[in-house]
Amino acid sequence: MPGMLIVTMICYLIALLSIGLWAQRRTASSSDFHLAGRRMGPIVAALSASASSSSAWTLLGVSGAAYAWGLQAIWLVPAVLSGFVINWFFIAPRLQPASHRNGALTLVEFLASGMPAAQQRLLRMQGAAIVLFCFTFYIASQFQAAGTAIEVAMPVERTTAIVFGSLIVVGYVFLGGFWAASVTDALQGLMMLFVAVVLPIAALLAVGGPSALVDGLAALSEPSLGRWVDQPGAIASVVFVAGLFGIGLGYPGQPHVVNRFMALEKPASIRLARVIALGWASVIYVGMVVLGWSARVLLPELGDGESALLSVSAGYLPAVLGGVITGGVLAAIMSTSDSQLLVAGSAVSHDLRGGRLSLTTDRIVIVLIGVASALLALYFPATIFGRVLFAWQGLGNAFGPLLIVLLFCGPVAGPYRIAAMLAGFGLTVLLSSLPDTPGDAAERLVPFALALIIAWAGSRRSRSRVEV
Repeated sequence: MPGMLIVTMICYLIALLSIGLWAQRRTASSSDFHLAGRRMGPIVAALSASASSSSAWTLLGVSGAAYAWGLQAIWLVPAVLSGFVINWFFIAPRLQPASHRNGALTLVEFLASGMPAAQQRLLRMQGAAIVLFCFTFYIASQFQAAGTAIEVAMPVERTTAIVFGSLIVVGYVFLGGFWAASVTDALQGLMMLFVAVVLPIAALLAVGGPSALVDGLAALSEPSLGRWVDQPGAIASVVFVAGLFGIGLGYPGQPHVVNRFMALEKPASIRLARVIALGWASVIYVGMVVLGWSARVLLPELGDGESALLSVSAGYLPAVLGGVITGGVLAAIMSTSDSQLLVAGSAVSHDLRGGRLSLTTDRIVIVLIGVASALLALYFPATIFGRVLFAWQGLGNAFGPLLIVLLFCGPVAGPYRIAAMLAGFGLTVLLSSLPDTPGDAAERLVPFALALIIAWAGSRRSRSRVEV
């Protein structure tokens, strides 16, 4: 297994760096570096947007949640798919032409467009700070997961694995920017799809089929595993499910996802991209939930549910497939961390600098953020599931409500934009420090609703000024 895995991973990493070198030749400006010159086609856009939104949290975290929660993890599937529907049916058709018209290169720049100069600078600084805060920790969790995966599968120390994985990701993003991140994300999305098809089927066959799976969960000593919602009462059950659907509400506010819509060349591409993205997500999330359930029956004594995928791969697949599966886990990690690294770099080099562009600055910032994230992964590790969802909700509640109102209601008065962003992010941070509600509903829904109300009030204020 280790020998085959090493060969697989070397081939995979060579392919990533080769894509970076290819993309470097297509990167002549900051527009190319940040948005691929707005020339992206539907297939790459769909796969890269999907893969970049689906990190180690998807393959390790969702399967781990299904392992721990049992049948009630099924609610994660419609909850996450609702985010794909929101983005591809409502956000993409409006954001693509709007961002082409105003020339914005980043989500923060788009949110600041049309404001007075002083307010625009303040919002861009505020947005860049939120991006840096969330993404530095988010990227660190990806590097940490990469190190764990390599350490489990290969005779390599965790520190070496984290450093090596970080260098690869920083290397190809440094070379090719958005082109490299998007094309490699598309490749990694296909690898993740392979994992989500092969491994759950193998695990389900090992259990004995769907009926044996249900019986196996029921036979375990924890009755909660066989319940569709394991909450004390109807109200808590509704709150739990609503909280999970709050994950979907976070999708419009993810800069590393919606920038694919801004990079699409033509609005007509959205229809095909939408079909690809929704089909991909359905297979991925259903597969990971089935895998987690199957792993609970096959390996009920695992100490860490987030190791279920790698444990099933090692125990129930041939060595060559096990190597590809581990490569798929690293693909999920890299497909998110490279996009986030690029967005975090653009937050400093573009948003904080007021739109002054420099490829040299872009690349220096990417290296510095990569180093900071790697150090966090090495010296301040945390759980993948919790850290990723915290960063996800912080970004989603800061940017999503304002983006929705701008696209559907028109201009928003400057002070209201600033207040909506601060309220969404600040309240998320505050509520995350308090005791959890079922499904983390308070942390996911309350800040989003408050920011949405503030932004909507700002749009009303803006219209009233125009009418006067």
